[in-house]
Amino acid sequence: MSPTSPSPRRVPSCLAILACLAVAGCAVGPDFKRPAPPVVNSYAAETPATTVATPDVAGGAAQSLRSTTDISGDWWTLFHSPALTALVDRSLKANPDLKAAQAALAVARENTLAQRGAFLPGVSAGLTGARSRTSDPAPTSTPNVVRSRLFTPQVSIAYAPDVFGLNRRTHESLQAQEQAARDQMLAAYLTLTANVANAAIQDASLRAQIDATHELIALNTKALEAVSYQANKGYASPLDVAAQRAQLAQTAATLPPLLTQLAQQHDLLAALTGRFPSQAPPEDLDLASLTLPQDLPLSLPSDLVAQRPDVLQAEANLHAASAQIGIAVANRLPSLQITGDAGATALAFSHAFGPGGGFWDLSAAVTAPVFQGGSLLHQERAARAGYVQASEQYRSTVLTAFQNVADTLAALEHDAEGLKAAAASAEAAKLTLDLSERQWRAGYASYLALLSAEQGYQQARIGLIQAQAARYADTTALYQALGGGWWRRAEFSGNQDGH
Repeated sequence: MSPTSPSPRRVPSCLAILACLAVAGCAVGPDFKRPAPPVVNSYAAETPATTVATPDVAGGAAQSLRSTTDISGDWWTLFHSPALTALVDRSLKANPDLKAAQAALAVARENTLAQRGAFLPGVSAGLTGARSRTSDPAPTSTPNVVRSRLFTPQVSIAYAPDVFGLNRRTHESLQAQEQAARDQMLAAYLTLTANVANAAIQDASLRAQIDATHELIALNTKALEAVSYQANKGYASPLDVAAQRAQLAQTAATLPPLLTQLAQQHDLLAALTGRFPSQAPPEDLDLASLTLPQDLPLSLPSDLVAQRPDVLQAEANLHAASAQIGIAVANRLPSLQITGDAGATALAFSHAFGPGGGFWDLSAAVTAPVFQGGSLLHQERAARAGYVQASEQYRSTVLTAFQNVADTLAALEHDAEGLKAAAASAEAAKLTLDLSERQWRAGYASYLALLSAEQGYQQARIGLIQAQAARYADTTALYQALGGGWWRRAEFSGNQDGH
């Protein structure tokens, strides 16, 4: 070490002074406080504890709502359908939207870690080598030429003490943005699992409706043939034939939309599982293979805001907006910059790190904004307005969350009643069909009456299929509205970042 280099005792002293300056600083701007949970005791004016049951019908079990039941982290397995479980598991491994959300979280996390460097001094090292040639400008018989070399190794230190908390508020804002990215990833996971379940249920419902529609078309075709035969024998009028032909055309017209919807559901399932439409997953879900969960969770209203990813993301955005106020205020205050250099100079590289030729310097500079054309003031005002905006967006998100749960509870109740009515209608239509068939065989009813009874039964069967699918979809909607149980999954519960 050169004689003029800073002594070993002086360096720790300087670092101690810098640490004191950093600790002594205060973080300007508001300190964020999490919003208090809504003061409400229920989601709706009246919430039934148990839905009505429809015995001996798929999807007709009574469902009980229990606040003591936690949401399963893999709630889709409660339907006891291997096909549905396989579809969801495949989507969690291959869905590009979920992978993109996970990558966005990694970006936000690395940005937060990068900001930590602002709390520490920046150290850089350099080595400069120079060679020069000079000569005496006076005219002489012998030129006087001087050649020299100069080597300068140097270490530079720069540090900006966080006197008013600019770095702390910036880091706080980035942490909140990282949390928002995490909550957005959770929302993508929740939306994905619910969409796969809904698409599979709708796919099964459409295939059952298409089968019933094919049978209706076949029945109407037979009816048209029977009426046409009667018209040829003089027992039916051309008006009867035209009416039956119109009935057949109307029934046939309902098939193409169903086929279109089925193709769309296949394409949707392929996309959700990370495949192209030509590579649709082979699983075919059957409504009869599903088991309707009977014990449903119902989180307390105060817990909902800590479970819904969209509410958590809105809270993180509010936190980031709060930190932005501190950043804007700190930008209007003076900043301190401390720099130091230490090194040596030598004419030979071998002497550059030896004694002699050493130098060091330590300087501090205070910079304060004097006139910025009002931009800093308006940036602070914009940050405060942004906080108000984020606060109202948070409130809107909470209201929407409660609305989703209330709507789902109403659907659970009324669709259970709808399934019961649809089952009664299908049972009555089946009874009518059985009686018509007996009367036709005994010669007391016409074949057209039998076909009409069969048409009525198939139409009631389609209504029953739709009612069954609605009950399964309502159950999926409840799990989604309550947050989907992500906190019960190991890959998400290990790092909740303060939630």
